[in-house]
Amino acid sequence: MTDDSVSGWRLLRTRDFGFLWSGQVVSQVGDGLNKVALLWFVYALTGSALKMTVIGLVQTICPLIFGPIIGVYLDRISKKWLMIWTDVARTIMVLLIPLLHATGALTLERLYILVFFIALASTAFGPALSSAIPHIVTRPQLTAANALMQGGANIGVLVGPALSGLGIALIGEQNVLFVNAATYLFSALCLIPVRVREATPNPDAAEVKGTVIADMMDGFRFVFFKDRAVFFLMITLALFNVAWSGFLFLFPVIAQHVLGVGPFELGWLWSSLGVGMLMASAWLAWRSQRDVGNQLRVIAASIGVGGLAVWGLKLSGSAVLALPLIIIIGGSIASVTPVVWAILQELTPGHLLGRVFTTFSTGGMSAAMFGMAGFGWAVDRLGSEAGLLGIALILLATAVIAGHFSRLLQPAAPLVSPAPP
Repeated sequence: MTDDSVSGWRLLRTRDFGFLWSGQVVSQVGDGLNKVALLWFVYALTGSALKMTVIGLVQTICPLIFGPIIGVYLDRISKKWLMIWTDVARTIMVLLIPLLHATGALTLERLYILVFFIALASTAFGPALSSAIPHIVTRPQLTAANALMQGGANIGVLVGPALSGLGIALIGEQNVLFVNAATYLFSALCLIPVRVREATPNPDAAEVKGTVIADMMDGFRFVFFKDRAVFFLMITLALFNVAWSGFLFLFPVIAQHVLGVGPFELGWLWSSLGVGMLMASAWLAWRSQRDVGNQLRVIAASIGVGGLAVWGLKLSGSAVLALPLIIIIGGSIASVTPVVWAILQELTPGHLLGRVFTTFSTGGMSAAMFGMAGFGWAVDRLGSEAGLLGIALILLATAVIAGHFSRLLQPAAPLVSPAPP
């Protein structure tokens, strides 16, 4: 196991976290391969853009509908073995797509079913991974561990789609899906040697587990009523996701109408967003973890800086001036989730981790969908600059709210005894 003297980047040299991180980097690259190759495969198979968008709809519906239920079972079974068997299941299901196509047995309905179960498996994997981290590293290492995992995910986002496009051009989308399946299998093999401590059992639990609905409500009660810090985090993260998803979804429109750039400059600006995210992940992996109030101040400062940078895009007017602002925006965005996850991992009892993380994931995705739809409507009705201003204002308001929460959670100063006369 790890000890408190091992922190930050040195976590990568430990047996358990090193294997976990290596497998996830490869798996995240596989997710990037999958996103491009699967959409290309469906379009090549059907020639319909509408049928291609059903893939994205299926992948979105799964966590929204099944996330809270999955959380209940995450808290009942071994998270390590759930992740292993989830990766094995994804390996098999991704393999089936090109194999069925090669034999002429792949219909559109069967493809949608396979995509649904792949999305269902991915819905379980993310919260299981977040729930397992506090049982692999120690409390002072949580922020660094989450930052390193996010950095690995960013590598996948940057590298995976590019490799997928190259692979489709050289070997075809079917063979890219074979490679994608191999990345999930590699992740499963890396998880086998990882040692995960057992979660502390619920001291109030009866011998017989409650119903799924009752257990699900226990998770909701903890998030919304029992722990004030967790409830504050839910509000902060929901508001942040509304603004961030709106910005990401409308980034091409903002680049064209506010910055006056074409597709070539847009590509560079999008890459600079990833550079900022990687830089923030590296900084968080190096930074020592503090108390909850201090962590919330980090979140407030990061979101506030991001809001000011988004506002600055409206004034920059060119890609050259916008480039450093985009890097700052990427860094501010990437500074939020690892810290939120670390606070949740610290405050949540081990027997509730799965339910709390699936609740946060479901709430975050719902807020993101609201942000995309709301800002899409705003840009159509009011224009790109108004939409950009709205995103900046929500980020700045979220920063103020998070800062207020941090003061409410600040530990009380110790009483000082009067000096003797």
